[in-house]
Amino acid sequence: MIKDEITIQQNKGKSMKDYLAPAVREMKPSGIRKFFDLVSNSKEDIISLGVGEPDFSTPWHVREAAVHSLERGRTKYTPNSGIPELREAIADYLHTSFKVKYEPSNEVLVTVGGSEAIDLALRALITPGDEILIPEPCYISYSPITSISGGVAVGIETFAKDQFKLTEKALRDAITPRSKILILCYPSNPTGGIMTYEDWLPIAKVIEENDLIVISDEIYAELTYGQKHVSFAAIPGMKDRTILVSGFSKAFAMTGWRMGYACGHQELISAMTKIHQYTVMCAPVMGQVAAHEALTNGMEEKDRMIESYNQRRRLIVKGFRDIGLECHEPQGAFYAFPSIVATGLTSEEFAQRLLFESKVAAVPGDVFGLGGEGFLRCSYAYSVSQLNEALERIGNFMRKL
Repeated sequence: MIKDEITIQQNKGKSMKDYLAPAVREMKPSGIRKFFDLVSNSKEDIISLGVGEPDFSTPWHVREAAVHSLERGRTKYTPNSGIPELREAIADYLHTSFKVKYEPSNEVLVTVGGSEAIDLALRALITPGDEILIPEPCYISYSPITSISGGVAVGIETFAKDQFKLTEKALRDAITPRSKILILCYPSNPTGGIMTYEDWLPIAKVIEENDLIVISDEIYAELTYGQKHVSFAAIPGMKDRTILVSGFSKAFAMTGWRMGYACGHQELISAMTKIHQYTVMCAPVMGQVAAHEALTNGMEEKDRMIESYNQRRRLIVKGFRDIGLECHEPQGAFYAFPSIVATGLTSEEFAQRLLFESKVAAVPGDVFGLGGEGFLRCSYAYSVSQLNEALERIGNFMRKL
């Protein structure tokens, strides 16, 4: 009785934060959303280059397909893996566009955005203590999801002098006996870097020699300029070792629909589907109908949007260089990653001052991990007029510095 009373008294001194899982308690809030929230909550005339979201609306016929499905009362659960016609369309698309073939019935899983697919893949594969190799700078979610799944995130720094490509030496140097998974994101968020077929071959050799599994986030596969995206899953011998993750947010201007997918060996997809069953059951049927329409009838609009991004890409890279900020030429995605080292400010200091003094929001590079300090991520998925105004304000800011 006395022991129970002591325990009760001890517990009375605990804060609610003490009840949280350590991995969640120690997790840092998203650096991207931090600047997004600052812009959203401000009443000032701020130009945001911070969020990777197309300024295009989802094409009308895609929206119309979803509306029509609602009008017909198509509001029930779907199969856990997604409606068959969408899985078939995904498989056809990947085979036609990127020369990698999947069986729709058991190698394709429709998810709630590409983010859920990455989460499912990591949770299905990680045994606590496994090391997950992550080339950085990279999309900010990989390390936190690894941590809450019990894995250990190991960053591999990439460099502007290499166009932010993952090199064979850097990968070999990072591997230990506990290495299990390599997460890839090419075209890259935040750098715009890409990998060619020739770049992939030595990486594939290391993967095979060290018996690694790959999660290849190819959400920006359609957004390449001057050359076509090469899927890591299409490299000889890599398909069964790779979980290919993608979605509809970027190329088809469908961010709010939260539609993604994962493709891979049937045993891996089956394991991911079991987790998917118990967490979200299935992706929303209206979104699945819209995604099917985008894949089957939306390629022309997709190509027009990509050509517009290409024009903006050239505009913003030239603009940064004219201002005096060194900027490597991004070959994919819709981000520029200029260096701000010459200013003497840290990435955080530069981004904060740029926001408050010149009313331009961009994301400090350090939030993207190793190699990000000294850079600024600027999305060019905005109108030409916004980009021109942002560049003018940044130029004025630089002259004041």
